[in-house]
Amino acid sequence: EVQLQASGGGLVQPGGSLSLSCATSGFTFDDYAIAWFRQAPGKEREGVSCISIYDESTFNADSVKGRFTISSDNAKNTVYLRMNSLKPEDTALYYCAAFPARVPTDYSRYYYCNAWSRYGSWGQGTQVTVSS
Repeated sequence: EVQLQASGGGLVQPGGSLSLSCATSGFTFDDYAIAWFRQAPGKEREGVSCISIYDESTFNADSVKGRFTISSDNAKNTVYLRMNSLKPEDTALYYCAAFPARVPTDYSRYYYCNAWSRYGSWGQGTQVTVSS
């Protein structure tokens, strides 16, 4: 069973930093893409950052580019999101999610991690609040 456990949220002042962790289990870590999504009240959920574990390629949405960094620790089956220069508009419930990234018809190929609609396994959210 695929399991994802997000942690690390909290209250931080504008301009501050926070790190989120997504501990995973129940699947072959290298075969998956892991992403962070967020959803603010009254807004649609958006993909923020993702990583393809097999080659550690990453993608960041324009709204967080240059401020957020996603990384993985393969020994711990854990993905991290380092968030710097936080803004009030980053306030949201942050979720980590996963999908099997290998292309079924050709296991030598992988889907790009920003194929947001493919994410089917979700962890619980962790709240990030940016406020003075």
